[in-house]
Amino acid sequence: MADVNRGNRPLSPHLTIYRPQLTSMTSILTRITGNAMLVAALMIVWWFLAAASSPEYFAIANGFVTSWFGDLVMFFSLLGLWYHTLAGIRHLIWDNGHAMDIPTAEKLGWACLGGSVILTILTALIV
Repeated sequence: MADVNRGNRPLSPHLTIYRPQLTSMTSILTRITGNAMLVAALMIVWWFLAAASSPEYFAIANGFVTSWFGDLVMFFSLLGLWYHTLAGIRHLIWDNGHAMDIPTAEKLGWACLGGSVILTILTALIV
């Protein structure tokens, strides 16, 4: 019943109409990093389960986790974790009604991006 007049109505504007803004892109990136961290979480759970299972199975899991691919997944998960944390702090600031003007919101977006890169590099070098 709702689709009866679908041909007569215009479609909603989409990415071809609106120019992407930093705040919208960082919001999308927050969702992506939140979901991507699940990969690292599953890998860590697999590693723990393998450690509890047997030495042979742990050797397989540990070989994967400590391989170049495992290191790459963990590094980008660390980047996602720092970004997600900083974006969460930014949203707490916004939830209190502060920094809602566009220039300050964009500065906070760049701070989340730059801060996550810097904190990831520092964490990787220290740990």
